[in-house]
Amino acid sequence: MTRLRRKALIALFLFTLFIFGTMMGLRTLKPSDGFSDMAPGMDFIGERSDRRRLDVKDVVVSPGQFHMGSSDTKVVFTKSDRDYSIFYDVHIFYYLWYGSPSMDNKYIHWDHVLVPHWDPKIAASHAQGRHTPPEDIASSFYPELGPYSSRDPKVLESHMAQIEAAAAGVLVLSWYPPGVADDHGEPTEDLVPAVMDAAHRHSIKVAFHIQPYKGRTDQSMHDNIKYITDKYGKHGAFYRFRSSTGRILPLFYVYDSYLTPPESWAELLTAKGSHSVRGTPYDGIFVALIVEERHKHDILASGFDGMYTYFASNGFSFGSSHQNWKAIKTFCDANNLLFIPSVGPGYVDTAVRPWNNHNTRNRVNGRYYETSLQAALSVRPEIVTITSFNQWHEGTQIEKAVPKKTVTRLYLDYQPNQPGHYLELTRQWSENFNKEKDKWLM
Repeated sequence: MTRLRRKALIALFLFTLFIFGTMMGLRTLKPSDGFSDMAPGMDFIGERSDRRRLDVKDVVVSPGQFHMGSSDTKVVFTKSDRDYSIFYDVHIFYYLWYGSPSMDNKYIHWDHVLVPHWDPKIAASHAQGRHTPPEDIASSFYPELGPYSSRDPKVLESHMAQIEAAAAGVLVLSWYPPGVADDHGEPTEDLVPAVMDAAHRHSIKVAFHIQPYKGRTDQSMHDNIKYITDKYGKHGAFYRFRSSTGRILPLFYVYDSYLTPPESWAELLTAKGSHSVRGTPYDGIFVALIVEERHKHDILASGFDGMYTYFASNGFSFGSSHQNWKAIKTFCDANNLLFIPSVGPGYVDTAVRPWNNHNTRNRVNGRYYETSLQAALSVRPEIVTITSFNQWHEGTQIEKAVPKKTVTRLYLDYQPNQPGHYLELTRQWSENFNKEKDKWLM
C-alpha cells in the first residue's frame, strides 16, 4: 500500500512538472501557419521593425476626428457613426497614362497595339493591329468609369475614394521625368500635383515608382530623385518611411532596376559613390525589383535598401513565385534589407500580348487574390504591395469593373460579385494584416 502511495505521489509530481513545462513552453512558441498564425522559424525582427516603420508625425489626415491604433502604420477615422482605417504599410501601384478624346483629344493606352511575339512564326498565328475604343479597349475587363482620362479631376477623385475604401494608405505612382513617356503614351509628370492633392484629400500618401525610361542611368536617377524631392517633398501627401538608421526618408521603387549594373548603382546608393545620395538631403529608401534569383546579390551589391517582386502572376518569375518568398525574406533579414512582396487579384494580358495565355492567372472569384495575400502574410513583411489599382492591360486591377458585351468583345467581369469586390477584399485583408502585425510586436 505504501509503495502504491509513493508511486502515485511520484506520478502526480511528474504530471504537475509536465503541465508546468508545457505551459511555459506555450508562452514562448512562435505561432504556426495561417491567417491568425505565422509559419515557424520566420522570426520577426523587432528591432528592425521599430527602426523602419512609418512615423506617425508624417501622417496628414483629412478633416474629422481620428485616433491612432495600436500600430503606428495606420490611422483610424470616425465619420458619422462608424470607424474605419487606412494602412500605410499597404502600398498599391497606380498608373496615370490613360487618355480619352474629351480630355486629351484622343484615346491614350486604351487603344494599345497588340504587341507581336519576337518569334515571327508565333507572331504570324496571332492577331495584330491596335484596339479601337470605346467598344474595343486594350483590356480583358471593362472599367466602371469607361475608357477614362487620367487628366479628368472626377476620375482622380473616384480613384482616391476607391483606394481609401480599399484601406491602402500609399499610392505608388508610375513616374517618368518631365517630357518623357512610355512607348505607347504621353508625358504625365504635369499631372502629379493633381494626384498629390487628390490623394491628400483622402489621407493617402504618394510614393514614386521610377520607370525604365530610355537613357536612365545612375546619374540621371540622381537628377530624378533631386527633382522629385525638391518639387514634392514638402507636400502633405509625400510618403516617407523610417530608415534603418532611424531617419524619416522618402521611399522609391525602381522598376527594372536590373537593367543598370550593380557597380553603377553603387555610385549613387553607397556612401563612397561618386555621386552618392547617402547622408545628403536626397537620401531615401530605394527598393529594387527582383526577377531572377541572382538579382538578390546584385541588389545587395548595388546599395539598395530592399527588394519587391511586382508581378501578379505566381510562377512567372523567381521573385513572383510565392514558394520562393520565404528564402528571399531570409536573405533580406540577414542583410538588413526590406522584403516587399507584391500580390495581385489575377493576371491576364492577352488583350495586348495575345500569345501570352500561359501566364494567365484566373481570379476564381477572389480566391487567387486571397491565396496571394496569405502567401505574403506568411513571411511577415513590413510592407505589402498590391499589383495593381489600374493596370488594365495586364488584368491586375482592383478598380471597379463592370460586365460588358459588344459585337466583337465579351469582357471578363467580377460577377457574381459586385464591381467593388476586390476593394472590399483588400480592406478585409489589410485589417487582418495589421492585426497580425500587432501580434508580432507583442
